[in-house]
Amino acid sequence: MSSNILQLNQVSKNYRIGAANLSVLRDISFDIEEGATVAIVGPSGSGKTTLLGLCAGLDHCSEGTIVLNGISLHELNEDQLAQVRNAHVGFVFQNFQLLPTLTALENVLVPMELRGMKNMKNKAMDLLDKVGLSARMNHYPSQLSGGEQQRVSLARAFANSPKILFADEPTGNLDAETGLLVENLLFQLNEELGTTLVIVTHDMELAAKTQRIIPIRGGAII
Repeated sequence: MSSNILQLNQVSKNYRIGAANLSVLRDISFDIEEGATVAIVGPSGSGKTTLLGLCAGLDHCSEGTIVLNGISLHELNEDQLAQVRNAHVGFVFQNFQLLPTLTALENVLVPMELRGMKNMKNKAMDLLDKVGLSARMNHYPSQLSGGEQQRVSLARAFANSPKILFADEPTGNLDAETGLLVENLLFQLNEELGTTLVIVTHDMELAAKTQRIIPIRGGAII
């Protein structure tokens, strides 16, 4: 029997703007099983990226509870959240977010160094090989195409052997052909390494490749 790696119970997120209270998410509840692939879909402004940030411990919810791999995120301070992210979570962003002064190899090494892992360089090189970038590992982000940069960010996302990987519009800045390559690599690595995958996207073709779709509109699940 699979256990749940992520549990949300009546989660809401509000922001104060002057005297007004802006409600971005309302009463979101769902569980995600360990090893599952899930897409959170919805139009721009629906709250899906905010939801992803809450699930990943990048922000606190205003109400409700979030439990990630048995850890109650809503009870943690910023330093504790950072420790949880480093130990359990991988990220892939639409705009790659590679460090421009580091080579592809050095970018992949960063999360490993934060965890003090052993045999780091060999593992980083192996991950770059898996995404087809062995020959580009000493190149800087500015010397790589968008698709190559996203493949480096994929290798980096899996570098700390995360229990769960969050991908925010992972193919949003890529052309169709390159996007398909990155999608295939994402699912391939995910299956190979046994990670839970949560993708935020408005691309229904990408969402259809996951085992489960959670639709969100106007800050609520529909």
